[in-house]
Amino acid sequence: MGNVFGGGEQSLYLSNGGTEALVEVLMLAVSDLAVDVWDYRFAALLTLQDQNVMGRGAVGFDLQDIAWGTTPRGRARSKDFVLRATTLALSRHRWSELGYEPPFAQDYLLRFKAMVEAFEPSAGTHLAGGFPGPEDRAVASCPQHRILSALPHWDGCFLCTKPRQS
Repeated sequence: MGNVFGGGEQSLYLSNGGTEALVEVLMLAVSDLAVDVWDYRFAALLTLQDQNVMGRGAVGFDLQDIAWGTTPRGRARSKDFVLRATTLALSRHRWSELGYEPPFAQDYLLRFKAMVEAFEPSAGTHLAGGFPGPEDRAVASCPQHRILSALPHWDGCFLCTKPRQS
């Protein structure tokens, strides 16, 4: 069982482990770049991809279901944020904090980046995918790991909720 991330004509199907790696490396970058309400909403969307909380094989989203913005400038700014975060993640930003080496994460990031680059957000985006609203944005940062999280709804960030390896 895996998860699908879609964008227009493209999609990225990842195993549960691949999904975990993609989301974790993106969250490290998003946590350090977020400054705008929309950025924190995107961070909240990523927190909803934590399979240790949401369930294995039960996550994924489509770029079409994201509320990119109501103006061309807003949509461009939102898309640029996702691309900048993906580029930062590609630089292996904070990967040493993961506690493991995600061997295929660079490939997943490159494929995700290509999908976002090819995607044209529209004003008529339908919100069936559950893109978090402004009131649901991830504004809490885990004090231990400095990663945006769904606090106070969950006990911590993705590193906090990760099962301990014995």
